[in-house]
Amino acid sequence: MTLLTTNIPLHLTTVGDPALPKIVFMHGFLGSGSDWLSFARKLADRYCSILVDLPGHGEAEIPAVAEADGFFMRTVEKLAAEIRRINAEPCVLVGYSMGGRLGLALALHYPELFSKAVIVSSSPGLRTEEERSARRKSDEGVARKIERNFEGFIEFWYDQPLFATLKSHALFREVEAQRKQGSPEQLAHALRLLGTGNQPSFWDELPGNRLPILFCIGEKDTKYVEIGHRIVDVCPNATLEFFEGCGHTLHIEEPERFIGSVERFIATARI
Repeated sequence: MTLLTTNIPLHLTTVGDPALPKIVFMHGFLGSGSDWLSFARKLADRYCSILVDLPGHGEAEIPAVAEADGFFMRTVEKLAAEIRRINAEPCVLVGYSMGGRLGLALALHYPELFSKAVIVSSSPGLRTEEERSARRKSDEGVARKIERNFEGFIEFWYDQPLFATLKSHALFREVEAQRKQGSPEQLAHALRLLGTGNQPSFWDELPGNRLPILFCIGEKDTKYVEIGHRIVDVCPNATLEFFEGCGHTLHIEEPERFIGSVERFIATARI
């Protein structure tokens, strides 16, 4: 069944020669496609990078009439349509955190669009409606924090243990300043629509996966270390790579290693 995608905003930026093989990059919550710009520039002699602004982020403004019901999968369908439009050949997909959750949905539902996928610090969602309902309530509290005091929220957000290694990183102040450029209203809206509580569980779909997927996890991101092990136990064609000394934002903390891992994975034969 085709979902109504009219009210799903996306903004795509192309970096590099469109004749080169393509990599689609999707950012995490609070970010934008520009988070991947330094990676795209380093890869520009070998790949054409497509940097996506996801709904509520960057230039992709969510309309006030957007409804939460089905928004996550409508976004997945809109992404698939855009990727199909810009690229006749299968491309590589890279998604981090929120972008990784959407990316995993794309990989499982539209594998023909991709040659390989790299999913960073992300999960297949929550298994039960009870868990999803509790998460929606929690996310609503976070969304209200964003609307009441955005700068205070940014401080609260990066005080979470999964960002401890980022906070001690030389780039943290730059990342923090970038995050403060977002629209509090749009980001709160995005959390309500694309948060884990509004994402279907993909755990039962993992055993049917046929696309080569690399899951990258920071060694110190303990929650996602456990999730990563569980994923590769049930997901064929999946491999797991741990980044020692890193937390949730491993691609920021170790960018050269991350690019190297992505390129090696692209270069390997299909599993």
